[in-house]
Amino acid sequence: MGASTSTEQVSTEQREAESLAASTGALTLLQNTFSNLSDPQTHTIPISSLQECFKLSIDYQSCESPLKLEKFPEVLNHLGGSIVDHFFLAEKGGLNWIAFLNGYTKCCGRMPTSSSLNNLLTVFQIATVKSGITTGLQIESIDADNKINGYLLPADLLMLLWMCVVISYNSGCIKSFKGYGKFGLPDINSLVLSAVSSCAEGGAELNMWNDDILGFDIQLPIGKLHTWVLKTVPNLPDCLVQFVHSRLCNAASQEQAKLEPSSSSTSDSNSMAQSNNYLLTPGRAWSISLTMRSTMRDEILKACFAPDVDEVIDNLLYRSSLHGKGLNRFWSNVEGYNGPILVIISATFEDHTWTIGALSHQGFENKDTFYGTSGSLYAISPVFHHFTSSGKEKNFVYSHLHSPGYEAKPKPAGIAFGGSIGNERVFIDEDFSRLTVRHHAYDKTYQPGPLFPNQGYLPTEAHVLNVEVWGLGGEKVKEVQNSLQKREQLFTEQRRKVDLKTFSNWEDSPEKMLMDMVSNPGAVQREKR
Repeated sequence: MGASTSTEQVSTEQREAESLAASTGALTLLQNTFSNLSDPQTHTIPISSLQECFKLSIDYQSCESPLKLEKFPEVLNHLGGSIVDHFFLAEKGGLNWIAFLNGYTKCCGRMPTSSSLNNLLTVFQIATVKSGITTGLQIESIDADNKINGYLLPADLLMLLWMCVVISYNSGCIKSFKGYGKFGLPDINSLVLSAVSSCAEGGAELNMWNDDILGFDIQLPIGKLHTWVLKTVPNLPDCLVQFVHSRLCNAASQEQAKLEPSSSSTSDSNSMAQSNNYLLTPGRAWSISLTMRSTMRDEILKACFAPDVDEVIDNLLYRSSLHGKGLNRFWSNVEGYNGPILVIISATFEDHTWTIGALSHQGFENKDTFYGTSGSLYAISPVFHHFTSSGKEKNFVYSHLHSPGYEAKPKPAGIAFGGSIGNERVFIDEDFSRLTVRHHAYDKTYQPGPLFPNQGYLPTEAHVLNVEVWGLGGEKVKEVQNSLQKREQLFTEQRRKVDLKTFSNWEDSPEKMLMDMVSNPGAVQREKR
């Protein structure tokens, strides 16, 4: 057993290891895991058992990206052993209780994001070396300070990100979904292009409309890659942490699932094809999830990992190609949803198609002024960027629907994010036909940066192709909206009804009176007394 009794002499080293593990809230979990995996005679965990605990495999036949990396399955096959080699220092007899605790704390303990990213890169390096991959991967690790030097090529980064997708799926299924389902490797080229534009020398001058860049020998220095991760996808290092923790949770409950290619990683082509018909594709959903740290992350990951497409579209509130374009159609579908909302817009300009998004942490309101407390803007495709609040202004959302009647000075009808009225950073007109995107100099609410490649200083007016709105507030928020919509629909039907029983005959009906007035408006009407 990992836990010691009151009569046993506890060493200072063991006491410190248990204290650090307890600070993560996982000490009881680790005690159960150690008890299930350890040899009763030696009181140590065999290395083979721990490697089996983190074992992964995948069927590489399904991949959305045009760039296919043949040795990627080998990297996954060596991932479990690489995790054990880096975190868990075992002796000849196996892994004792103290070494097991220290290994968990080294991976899942409290530490800066940069240190957690170093752990991820080191595990990836060990796995690639074991797979025989050396081209473009030159990372030097210094054990004393856990520093990483060197660079990655775009293809290497794609392989690293795919590894994170797979381990996110395997840890996410345990917490969120029933069974493991089926999935393929999503298209996350926009994330790689984002790193290239930010980290490579002269990256901003490259043609980001060209996917062939992924195969170029462009060096991405590790130092700049650190900065890009912290700014753009800060949750990326958590993928490894959550995977290790979830696998140990399985071992603690003696329900560890062995992930076989035939059951866990083979893609359902029909399900994936249907998911990719939406603007929020699995790859885009996973990329956006790396920017979130709340329950919104679990909700958006359904669009990436849920095996059933019906479960994915439960969060879809509005889609212009399905519900019709225009602010009125939009409003009838999002009204009453008081939770986080993600808006995704696909537009075309000068033979280029690009996709942007906006996240509001509250529901939409019909106002002629900006409102909101927090939010984010996203450049989604072809290059992914994340722009959080700058803290200077609070013009997060503008959503105004003209009210019936005369308005002396009507405000523009449409939806906007950032900027000011008349100079919005992102503005969709009320017909959902035109999208106007302005330079970030007009906007003090969101951080600066381009929303699509080669965005200039002048406003860009693009043609809107499609608009999607996804609710990320969970089931309870959706249930409240459904209840409000049903009640409003009931009131509308009651107002439309005319009770003809109140009229005794045709002569007394309002229809007869109206027809008489139209046919002979000058006729004298007899006053009833």
